[in-house]
Amino acid sequence: MITLIDYGVGNISAFLNIYKQLNIPAKTAKTVSELEDADKIILPGVGHFDYAMQRFNDSGMSEKVNELVLVQKKPVIGICVGMQMMAKRSDEGNLEGLGWIDAEVNKFDDAQRSAKMPLPHVGWNDVYSTNNNPLFTNLEKNSRFYFLHSYYFHCHNMQNSIADADYGIKFTCAVNHDNVYGVQFHPEKSHHFGIELLKNFAELC
Repeated sequence: MITLIDYGVGNISAFLNIYKQLNIPAKTAKTVSELEDADKIILPGVGHFDYAMQRFNDSGMSEKVNELVLVQKKPVIGICVGMQMMAKRSDEGNLEGLGWIDAEVNKFDDAQRSAKMPLPHVGWNDVYSTNNNPLFTNLEKNSRFYFLHSYYFHCHNMQNSIADADYGIKFTCAVNHDNVYGVQFHPEKSHHFGIELLKNFAELC
């Protein structure tokens, strides 16, 4: 069963509607007991890093989710701030991240970008799959996804980066380490591209 962590952050209903379209069973979890039959986990997120981390830490589910991901090795995907939470830390806040991936979250720096583009980075952008990861099956070329963010994921080990986008600088927009996946964009807002990616996640072994 695909289980969406409902800790009060993220567009839960959009994911449920997509999986209903695909005839793939999915549900939400607000308590530890509702996580018991989780085969795959989606960690959504929007807004400020510290706010999302605090809501997750206060949900009562964080210890169980850590066990499912780190011990039982259940596949998990973080969406937008949900992906950023998987890093060790973020420039946007003071709380520790989950540390599931050796990475940190940095703010787009105007001095480093080749073009002075407005923040947040909002709207459609091309996404380039970099290493034939199964999350991007049938999405290897001409894929576009919807973004809304001012901070980006910086992998300390670039082998964990599986897709790039460009917003004045090239940045990692999707990651994978073992059973842990993350995407900076919003697949639930990305029409057929996002539907295909969520289908691919559901079909991961």
